[in-house]
Order: sequence, then structure tokens, then C-alpha cells
Amino acid sequence: MKRIIAAITFFTRIPLWRMVNVSKQDYEHVVPLWPLMGWLTGGVMALVFWLSQMVFPVSVSIILSLGARVFLTGALHEDGFADFWDGFGGGTDRERTLAIMKDSHIGTYGVLSLIVYYIILWSTLTALMPRMGTPLLFVAVDSLCKYLSSTIIYFLPYARTEAAAKNQLVYAQVSIWEKLYSLMFALIPLAILPFTQTVYTPIALFINIGYTCVAAIIVAIVLFILMHKRIQGYTGDCCGATFIILETVFYLVLLAVN
Repeated sequence: MKRIIAAITFFTRIPLWRMVNVSKQDYEHVVPLWPLMGWLTGGVMALVFWLSQMVFPVSVSIILSLGARVFLTGALHEDGFADFWDGFGGGTDRERTLAIMKDSHIGTYGVLSLIVYYIILWSTLTALMPRMGTPLLFVAVDSLCKYLSSTIIYFLPYARTEAAAKNQLVYAQVSIWEKLYSLMFALIPLAILPFTQTVYTPIALFINIGYTCVAAIIVAIVLFILMHKRIQGYTGDCCGATFIILETVFYLVLLAVN
């Protein structure tokens, strides 16, 4: 239970840490719970979208949904995404890249990456949501992309020492059992998704989702290779960037095949 509280505290601004004492060890073992947190952050987006579209057009409802997640998470993903592009865009070697990523100031690459990300995401969702007809899409994509970004620790070592980490924390390795239930948390919303809409037959949507998942996995592999080549590992910013990039890819490909 404390690991779930640690995950909620890490991913959101909900101040559960004021009510429950969570140890550093609990935070070190939150990675398998990342897809479950997608149920929370994606669920908030789905709820806001469902309520707001009763009053506003889809385009406005999507902005409110994205804003709700930013408010809930404190822009956790976006911060890592911007730092990643500042580091990989401005750095020329491992040390310089890591130094730029650790700098709390945002640079040109970070600003431009966020602008491009939100333009693409808003445009894609504005076209996609009327076709899908179900807010559960937010939960399914959020959970799956959090799962894929969490697998970074399966393949890459942490690029810094624990003392040099931004939050003085290095994630623990994940057991087979933890990998299995983490995957389960990611797949459940995705499996339910085709049955919550009436636009496509479940089989047709399953096939389209399959194409989309393959594309997201390929992009994740490319990102992991890039990180290994540049900084010989990963950082927390790499996790956030992976989530944002895979989320964008997932929605883009899903729109293309639908």
C-alpha cells in the first residue's frame, strides 16, 4: 500500500506524504506501478473531457483535459521532456548532455519541443476523439506509455550516481512478478477500450491498436539506443521524455490507421 502512496506522491501533487510516512525504499520500488498511475492521470483527463464536452466543443475540451493533467502532475512529464531536448539538443558529449539536463533552467530546445508537442497533440486529439468516441482512450494510452517508459530500467543503467541524481533516488531493479503485474496494469485499459466505443468493431480496433503498439515499441527501442549512445544510460528526464514522445506517436499512428 505504501508503494502505491509513494507512486501517487511522485506522479501527482496530491499531498499524501503529509498523512502517511513513506520511506525512500518505497519510492525506489514504484516503477512497476507507473501504468497504474496512468489509470489516475489518464482517468482525470477522461473525466474532464467527458464533463467539458457537454458544454464546450471537442477542441476546447481537449485543452482542458491536457491542462488538468498538467495541474495534477505539476508538469512532471513536460519538465523531463523539455530537459531531455535541451540536453540532447545542446550537448555534444555525455558530460555536457548530463550537465544541461540537470540545469533547472529551460533552454531554446526545451521551449520549442513543448510548443511542437502541444500543437501536434492538440491537433491530433481534436481529429481523433470524435472518431473514437470514448474518453477511455486517455486512460489506455497514458497507462501503456507509462509502462513502455518504465521498461527503460530493464535495458539501461542509471546514467548518474545516486548522489548526483536530481531527487537523490535511483530506482530498484524489478522482479519477474513485478514485471508481470506492471504489464497487466498497462494492458487492461487497452483491452477494454474496443468495447467502450461504437464507431469500429472490436476486432477492427484491436488490429489498429496492434499497429499502433508496434510503432510505439519501435520508437521506444530507438530512444533507448539513442540514450545508450549519448549518455550510456538513462535519467529521470529520459523517462519523462520517453512517455511524452511515445504518447505523441501513439495518438498520431492511431489517427493515421483510423
